[in-house]
Amino acid sequence: MAEFVREVMTPGAVAVRPDASLVEAAQLMRAENIGDVLVAADGQVIGVLTDRDITLRAVADGADPLTVSAQAVCTPNPVVVGPDDAVAAAVELMRDHAIRRLPVVQDGHPVGMVSLGDLAVAQDPGSALAHISRAEPEPWPGTDPASGGGPGIGPGPVPA
Repeated sequence: MAEFVREVMTPGAVAVRPDASLVEAAQLMRAENIGDVLVAADGQVIGVLTDRDITLRAVADGADPLTVSAQAVCTPNPVVVGPDDAVAAAVELMRDHAIRRLPVVQDGHPVGMVSLGDLAVAQDPGSALAHISRAEPEPWPGTDPASGGGPGIGPGPVPA
């Protein structure tokens, strides 16, 4: 069983600038096949933006996702863990704060993400949650799965 967050996290961080539109963020999520992105400025995490945030905090209110910024609807000052933190500490943080994803930050810079699914796979690889977490989602109709979901969309490096 994994002891440290670095053993279970998904390495790498996908991020958008605070002033990125929700459309840009959503397109990046689709291209990367993920449900959240970090909102970062000067290489520092300032928020987490999920697909649910976009839906409930903007679209449901009739806001224009082309003009609303990622920073406007993200969860600011997110709870984070370090790669050398214990997996048990990540589990406790998720439970205490009722969250499903934690940015992994080292020396103030994002280095990965750890999700509830990552922890399920690590702690009980035979569980139903672990099995579901390992499954690849279906590609969106009309997208090219080989290109990551959309033309001209690439990974989003953490802004410097």
